[in-house]
Amino acid sequence: MALIGVAGFLHETNTFAPEPTPMARFVEADAWPGLLRGAEIAPATRGMNLAISGFIEAAERDGHCLAPLLWCSANPSGPVQREAYEQVAGELEAMLSRQPALDALFLDLHGAMVAQHLQDGEGELLRRLRRVRPGLPIVAALDFHANLSPAMLEHSDALVAYRSYPHVDMAETGRRAGAMLRRLLQGHRPHAALRRAPFIIPMAWQSTLAEPAAGLTAAALALQDEQVWEVQFIPGFPLADIHDSGPSVLVYAASAAAAERAADTLYTQVLRARDAFRGTLYSPAEAVSRALQRQSHMLVAAPAGSRAGEPVCGGPNAVEHMNAGNAATPPSHAGHTVILADTQDNPGGGGSGDTTDLLHELLRRGARKVCAGVVCDPGFAAAAHAAGAGAVLAHPLGAGSGIGAAPLPGPYTVMALGDGRLVGSGPFYQGCRMDLGPMARVRVQGLDIVVSSRKQQAADQAMFRHVGAQPADYDTLVLKSSVHFRADFAALADEILVVAAPGLNTADLHTLHYRNLRPDMEIL
Repeated sequence: MALIGVAGFLHETNTFAPEPTPMARFVEADAWPGLLRGAEIAPATRGMNLAISGFIEAAERDGHCLAPLLWCSANPSGPVQREAYEQVAGELEAMLSRQPALDALFLDLHGAMVAQHLQDGEGELLRRLRRVRPGLPIVAALDFHANLSPAMLEHSDALVAYRSYPHVDMAETGRRAGAMLRRLLQGHRPHAALRRAPFIIPMAWQSTLAEPAAGLTAAALALQDEQVWEVQFIPGFPLADIHDSGPSVLVYAASAAAAERAADTLYTQVLRARDAFRGTLYSPAEAVSRALQRQSHMLVAAPAGSRAGEPVCGGPNAVEHMNAGNAATPPSHAGHTVILADTQDNPGGGGSGDTTDLLHELLRRGARKVCAGVVCDPGFAAAAHAAGAGAVLAHPLGAGSGIGAAPLPGPYTVMALGDGRLVGSGPFYQGCRMDLGPMARVRVQGLDIVVSSRKQQAADQAMFRHVGAQPADYDTLVLKSSVHFRADFAALADEILVVAAPGLNTADLHTLHYRNLRPDMEIL
């Protein structure tokens, strides 16, 4: 039995986003808990699809004692403010220094954190913690989009990254980290081998539900055996303009020779797959035209009494107020919906979650039976709550960031209201007790819009059901997400179109001006 310190500090930094990330973003809750300290950590994260949840579960099962320190995360956004980084890092250093009896340390990290004064947030954090406790075994869980640096490897004993995108295996990654730490505590020191590819991959084409990432992930798993413990393909986060940005192959094995062989094998396959990391981006006009065309060829039977152009979850007078619970499970029919992924306004990549270009195009074309979300506009949500369910609201919606088109004018009918406290039910946000602030579902013409007060990517159907919208009942869904939505929404889809409307989560990396990449790096 060992005494293991447990901590986490997560941020995926989009260095092209103009607004820095302050400490307040780490303190407040969103889809994940707000800042946690000490004994708060285990109960607040238990049952969630988070690496720290999986690690705690594994450590308790192995009979270890835990010393929880601090855990916090913030939604992807601009560089972490210097003061915020130093506050959290300093507190972690102080906490670790007060735990001289620790046998090991587990860290829940992202791997693509950039601060205003540091390109390699995780590498520097690991260096500082290693300085506090030289020789202490340190294992960290990382995101699938981690940008691995030599410093991260130097100051840790093992780094274990998610294998999936959508990240449905975050808790499982924590359990894998627990297995690596078990080996360390038994005296088995892993040998690491790192390879870094000379290109960066757009986020939309990194999904492990499609090739080539699916095949590379399978190939990595096939290389593991009793001597080769972890073989990982880690595509990196391309919106971090730093020296270490890009895909990696990382292997841990019982011997250096075994690690190097496995790394060479997988790295060769990554290089061969280079030209397959591509896909089609649609403009808003192209996407809406294609969606309307497909719908014109689909005959979707509506329940008796429903009107054409209205979602069957409620006609124009079906207004309701939803509380902290989720609405009922949706009907089982699936496969008729066209999904428009508003990828560049994805809050999960640093987008503001409030652009309106795609919504304007849908209204201009007279689209019906459409639901869009989740649009972040706290002022609009407050106005909807003040007006009440059933009211007609003239308040403009969205575009508070100043990106893209103007706010969407009303008038809107307030269809449903919610307090924003809900539990994720899909594979990605499974068990997450979200707090998105006051929420509303409003209707303008044939378009329903789900609005929140805190930005969060639309990756779970529970976010829609919370305000009475059943996603399966719509012909078209507009989701502010890039890939994570596929875990919970793909089964509903007849077709998924990735749309390049304005936003900070840039899909075409050639439109960006990189300054800090390694000289040999190519932009795909």
